[in-house]
Amino acid sequence: MGMNMVSKGVQNVLDFLQTDFPDMDVMGISGNYCSDKKPAAVNWIEGRGKSVVCEAVIKEEVVQKVLKTTVSTLVELNMLKNLAGSAMAGALGGFNAHASNIVSAVYLATGQDPAQNVESSHCITMMEAVNEGRDLHISVTMPSIEVRTTLFLVFFTCIYYIILYKMQDL
Repeated sequence: MGMNMVSKGVQNVLDFLQTDFPDMDVMGISGNYCSDKKPAAVNWIEGRGKSVVCEAVIKEEVVQKVLKTTVSTLVELNMLKNLAGSAMAGALGGFNAHASNIVSAVYLATGQDPAQNVESSHCITMMEAVNEGRDLHISVTMPSIEVRTTLFLVFFTCIYYIILYKMQDL
């Protein structure tokens, strides 16, 4: 998000003003409510940066051939591990299977500050059987992805092409 660069720019402006106004007092007004680079409920609830919901229906054949499992097993696993397990652990916006890994990878590949991973990895993964239990509906909600607008587009273009690449073998 460039917060360090903004801070440096503001400091330069303040230094410049201090020469013309030597009696000027400089005060910090941040209460850390922004919770930059820290897990916080405010980012989970209100979002910070871009909020994204992705969803797809994955055919039963793909679940069996590529993931080597069944739709019902994935739905049960998501309920027990990602939802119940994360709740029991007191997870703060971490009801998912390692969203932080892909977020970190994309940040490193595109020059984004990897420390933004903390709040950008807030994610909930939902799964349900559809089409009479044959296919898998999966949705991923990420309420606070911190990226510059251009990186936001790169981020989801990368994910889109990864999915296309993985599915071309089917």
